[in-house]
Amino acid sequence: MDKKTDSGISSTRVLALKVINDVSEKGAYTNLALDKALSASVLTVQERRNVSEIVNGTIRMIKRLDWVLNLFVRQGIQKQHPWVRNILRMSVYQLLCMDNIPDYACVNDAVELTRVKTKQAVLGRVVNAVLRNIIRSKDKLTWPGDEIEYLAVYYSHPEWMVELFLDLYGKQDCESLLQYNNTPAPLIFRNNSLRCSRADLIHLLEAEGVVCSPGIRTPWGVVIKDLNKSISRLKTYETGNFYVQNDSSVLAAAILNPSPGERVYDLCAGVGGKTTHMAEYMQNTGRIAAFDIYPQKIDMLKQNCQRLGIDIVDTCVRSIFDLSDDEPKADRILLDAPCSGLGVLNRRPDARWRKKPQDIRELCAIQGEMLRKAAELLVSGGLLLYATCTINPDENEHRVMDIINERALVLEGFEDRISFWRLDKKDRQQASEGMLTIMPGKYNTDGMFYALMRRIK
Repeated sequence: MDKKTDSGISSTRVLALKVINDVSEKGAYTNLALDKALSASVLTVQERRNVSEIVNGTIRMIKRLDWVLNLFVRQGIQKQHPWVRNILRMSVYQLLCMDNIPDYACVNDAVELTRVKTKQAVLGRVVNAVLRNIIRSKDKLTWPGDEIEYLAVYYSHPEWMVELFLDLYGKQDCESLLQYNNTPAPLIFRNNSLRCSRADLIHLLEAEGVVCSPGIRTPWGVVIKDLNKSISRLKTYETGNFYVQNDSSVLAAAILNPSPGERVYDLCAGVGGKTTHMAEYMQNTGRIAAFDIYPQKIDMLKQNCQRLGIDIVDTCVRSIFDLSDDEPKADRILLDAPCSGLGVLNRRPDARWRKKPQDIRELCAIQGEMLRKAAELLVSGGLLLYATCTINPDENEHRVMDIINERALVLEGFEDRISFWRLDKKDRQQASEGMLTIMPGKYNTDGMFYALMRRIK
């Protein structure tokens, strides 16, 4: 049972409300606000999971929640007191979307939270009446009849995004995609081959009380089913036996396939998931130059390399556009380009609400310039892997074909390099031709795009 505050309210709901309010009213990023709140708490592992579920679910499903609330709230949910608005949202999420949540406990805490936060007893009575009306009517809700509005409301996505997915993939695949975006992402550990095998990692994790099993998609993946402590407190984490990385992201190193002794550029390295995996492929021999424009990401990359026992990565806070023509040419280049992130919406609950169509148009121009610059940094005969975590052809295939037509690059098939994945026939054909889009949820993984190109002169 959750701990209670002095007011008799569940500590889980108190903390969840604070984070939700910070995100919806103050513009905080969900993952950062949630991590900060949990790190300062004394909640148990299960209580932390409950907070995460309420926060992520409420932010993710806010369009559906507001639609329901507008059926029962006079003047609409947007005109309510901010604390009332967010108390109602998180309460309706628990009532409609979470199992094993007693209605009475949810309503009682909502009323008490309202009284504590607003100091107005009348608002507590309003919250009580709204929630009890929704409980009585929740099995009789009638959703919008228009196809786009229905999909946008029921699956809680912006309408422009629904229209895009419908146009690209048709109704059946669009609905499957929207549904997957509302499903918690699987937790996958990638064994660090410099330290241990996957079988060794599983043995070590089980000794720490972690419930896990080998993944079916890659030779490195370990599916985590239950943790009894935070990841950073695992001994196997401290000793660098694994890196947290989704299966589809792991494909980057396999496709680029860098060899020991080569010079590799990682032009948008981030915190180093793909960087460190490439270093493992290279058996920690050769050099990887990892660039990123964010100092905090480069700092985390350094920490990850140190933890994993990798010392061939040279890091630099630098934009790809600042690299001069005098830079040594690379044998292989990974360009994990900034993108709309439409393939990983289930990992970032607020991302769908922060994106606009204009943002994508601007990204396309940047991606094209990045590809041109990357091509200039490649040796003759070298390989360039363009990767994004979006499923939008304007950012993917169209950008690749532009650079193919402009530069001395050709697509190179890579199906044989990822034969372990067991792609379906359509995706195998794509990979054999040099480009592959992995749809979110198709293999129970994130959405990703890869294009492998070779410089021919």
